[in-house]
Amino acid sequence: MINKISQIYLLLFSLLVLTSSCAKLDLVPTDTISPDKAYRNINDINLGVLGAYALLDGGTIGVVSTVSDEATFPTENTVGNSDAFRWLYNAGSGSVTSQYYTFYVAIDRINRTLAGLDALTLTGADAATGARYRGELLALRAYFHFELLRNYASSYQTGALGVPYMKASAIIYPARDNFEVVVANAKADLVAAKPLIPTTFTDKTRITKAAVSAIQARLALYEKNWSEAITYANEAIAAIPLATKAQFPGIWTDANDSEVIWKAKRVGTTDSRLGEFYFRQTGGIVLYAPAFKLINTFDKVNDLRYPAYIKFDATRTGTKSQYLVNKYIGGTSTAPGLTDIKLFRTGEMYLIKAEAEAESTGDAVGDLNALRAARINGYTSATFADKATLITAILDERYKELAFEGHRFFDLKRRNLPVVRLAADAANASGAITLPVTQAQYAFPIPAAEISVNKQTVQNPNY
Repeated sequence: MINKISQIYLLLFSLLVLTSSCAKLDLVPTDTISPDKAYRNINDINLGVLGAYALLDGGTIGVVSTVSDEATFPTENTVGNSDAFRWLYNAGSGSVTSQYYTFYVAIDRINRTLAGLDALTLTGADAATGARYRGELLALRAYFHFELLRNYASSYQTGALGVPYMKASAIIYPARDNFEVVVANAKADLVAAKPLIPTTFTDKTRITKAAVSAIQARLALYEKNWSEAITYANEAIAAIPLATKAQFPGIWTDANDSEVIWKAKRVGTTDSRLGEFYFRQTGGIVLYAPAFKLINTFDKVNDLRYPAYIKFDATRTGTKSQYLVNKYIGGTSTAPGLTDIKLFRTGEMYLIKAEAEAESTGDAVGDLNALRAARINGYTSATFADKATLITAILDERYKELAFEGHRFFDLKRRNLPVVRLAADAANASGAITLPVTQAQYAFPIPAAEISVNKQTVQNPNY
């Protein structure tokens, strides 16, 4: 009997403990804020949108300069990333993997804000503003996934390993979507975004309708969807014309924003300074200088881009580089190198259209000549013997026009071409002159931590 009573008491005690434990477990997490609490009104949604924009930076631009043939590693640079310049990076190299996390943090912010927007009931002017915010968020989600794809896809073709396309904020372990799946999802987000953003909205520090067209044009180029590339490039060009010769130099000092379609605004001393990546003001150190290969492509007398992009300083002697990247040298006396990051420009749209036309209709000479005429004094229109020669000319023009804007490495990869440096540009590269398309480093690695934690994902080939 005593044993039976003891058993009854033990059972009752266990039930009480279990009930108490369940009550304690049924708590609201304190380390996160649910969308219905974080996004109470339209102003909160705007803060969420701004939180996504805040993660736009020049990280990819710097990485592309380091690993491509548009920059060289001066002897005076004793603090920069020589391993990345020599193509010795791996899955543990933050220089090439950090953007993976930055972009997914941005995407998570976007998805959380979209969930918050879905939970709100908006009327009147707030409803119209909310629709625009939704358009911006969808376009941003497409853009950040596209940037992940440019950086981390194993290659740019159907069946290639891409990145997970995240449409909701969730703690999961996703497998990598293929290249074409990421492209299709990004295209769908952009198509949904465009009608939500009014033509009257023209703030270039945020995504406008013209910016959506520009993203669509670049995405179509990587997809090799030539007809869409032409259509969307034409839309962007119609909305934002090329800068005049008088306006062009001022783009890079932020004196004007002619032909800038979308930019990341740099406003304070806490913002990242793209100019500091190339030239360290403290100590006056050139960290990365323009490659001699790039310098040699310019008409130094007549091409407006040469003095806008490249500076020659004869007073720098000895082991110091006399050539400097001039594109981001602006800013202020208290924040030198702090210039807006030009994410999309009309000059790129002309080159996207030219490449797409060369691949599809063969009639690309007009766009290439129009861009050159806008940049080069006394330019005489060129002709080309065949399609291959024309494509090469367009790729070379992209090398000049878009130097230090985060394209060269990806352009070579799009065309399945090796990175080839001049010997003079590889003087401090321990023989790293050619990066063949078969080498692991031809595609950036997925971060080691991601591979370790997420058993559903796989690394890019050869790492």
